[in-house]
Amino acid sequence: MAAVVQFENVGLRYGSQPETLTDVSFQLKAGAFYFLTGASGAGKTSLLKLLYLAQRPSRGVIRLFEEDAVMLPRHRLPGFRRRIGVVFQDFRLVPHLSAADNVALPLRVAGMPEDEIAQPVREMLAWVDLTARAGAKPATLSGGEQQRVAIARAVINRPPLLIADEPTGNVDPDMAERLLGLFDSLHKLGTTVVVATHDFHLLSRIPHAVTMSLKEGRLLDPTGALRHPPGGGVVAGG
Repeated sequence: MAAVVQFENVGLRYGSQPETLTDVSFQLKAGAFYFLTGASGAGKTSLLKLLYLAQRPSRGVIRLFEEDAVMLPRHRLPGFRRRIGVVFQDFRLVPHLSAADNVALPLRVAGMPEDEIAQPVREMLAWVDLTARAGAKPATLSGGEQQRVAIARAVINRPPLLIADEPTGNVDPDMAERLLGLFDSLHKLGTTVVVATHDFHLLSRIPHAVTMSLKEGRLLDPTGALRHPPGGGVVAGG
């Protein structure tokens, strides 16, 4: 199975501060499901930023879709980012657009004909239980509703890589289960899914998922020890 993501001895430093991430090496397989865990400040959000190309590393090699993401020309970044669905902790919904139009945004950006957009948007809003709120603007939605809109927007075009930062943090347990089921369905259709979470109870909900743990900016192996891979090659299975 091909690797969608490869990190080799990646380090990330903000300005003159100590490294936030140090010697991080792993591979993510196509179509696999991963949890990313770690205490607050462990480096999860920084690692996710590298994954969705919002940040470049201070050192090391990152390959996405078998291309060098570190040296990727700026003009190619938008096309690359359209292949990555992202669920942000702060949602980042467009405030003047309705819930339905926020969900439709990736399809419009990709150039889908307008008469083909309505049906997948309706289906996605129904899945996250927001059919009745389709016309609502983000400011009138609760935090949990905004989270569900953000998730629907991230997954509507079935991206090959989906990254979710604490996606169940603002929803009740029943909706959390439903959203995890959506992510799991996507992974079974071939999407590589990475879910960052503080909630260790979620890990047992997807028994076939691989758990990756960060501690103080370093990746741990399943025993809790630091990983020191020969040649920088750790494969997070799937």
